[in-house]
Amino acid sequence: MIRLASVAKTFPEGTRALKSLDLEIADAETLVLLGPSGCGKTTLLRIIAGLEVPDSGGRVYFGGEDVTPLPIEKRNVGMVFQSYALFPNMSVAENVGYGLRIRGELTPAKVDELLALVQLEGFGNRRVDQLSGGQRQRVALARALAVRPRALLLDEPLTALDAKLREQLRTDIDRLLRSLAITAVYVTHDQSEAMALGDRIAVMEAGQIVQIGTPKEIYYRPRTAFVADFIGTMNRLNGSLFRPEDTRIVAAGQGQFSGTIASVFFLGDHTRLMVDCGGQLLTVETTQRREFAVGERLHLAVDPGAMLSL
Repeated sequence: MIRLASVAKTFPEGTRALKSLDLEIADAETLVLLGPSGCGKTTLLRIIAGLEVPDSGGRVYFGGEDVTPLPIEKRNVGMVFQSYALFPNMSVAENVGYGLRIRGELTPAKVDELLALVQLEGFGNRRVDQLSGGQRQRVALARALAVRPRALLLDEPLTALDAKLREQLRTDIDRLLRSLAITAVYVTHDQSEAMALGDRIAVMEAGQIVQIGTPKEIYYRPRTAFVADFIGTMNRLNGSLFRPEDTRIVAAGQGQFSGTIASVFFLGDHTRLMVDCGGQLLTVETTQRREFAVGERLHLAVDPGAMLSL
């Protein structure tokens, strides 16, 4: 378990990156720190890693051990960065085995096992510059896991990859974390990554955690307007908030409101409609396989149980 007590961070120039917070991350849990740029999520991750020191009074515990004074190399954590941070002068196998070599535990069999774990069998002798972005990130993952870390810390590891590769590697990371049962903290600004990977999500705004819970709790029961707007798409009409997928197209006289279609976006498995309801644009998502036309009038209904008031 990782526990933070009264952790805050003010940089020397006076910038308050983190307000005082307490946080517990369970053993083998994947916690995602989600929020916009500048909200403090990377600073919080770096404090857990030992790359930043919290303000006076803040403490970081791994299990029952106070690791606050320990630098990163003494905390036994694995880190994966957006930029890969691989050694360009080393082969794939040398990168993966670097930590093992430092510890005197390096064997070819261990490196082969790690490469198999990230589906890079047979890539050991290749140079890093011969790899794709996704393959480089797999090497970075294998290197981070090689030393059997107490926790795996990932700082926006998929941001530099294209959409299809991001989705594939996201699936692979989830499989790895589940199979290894390792405590992980994952930083991202991508809602889809957070929903797919997190056992719990901590939504951050302006240096503080504003809500923490399971993906379903965060999505269906946001506590603040910020969380509601940041996770997925949220419609606002007459003081109520509701999701596009909770908006049904109904016959005339059966809905709570109506409007005209302003835009139509066919997205394959569903169609997204922008509907003008008296000057207020609503997003409606439907799986109906019919043609929709700009200017067409729609009648819409929302289950009262799906409406929020924040």
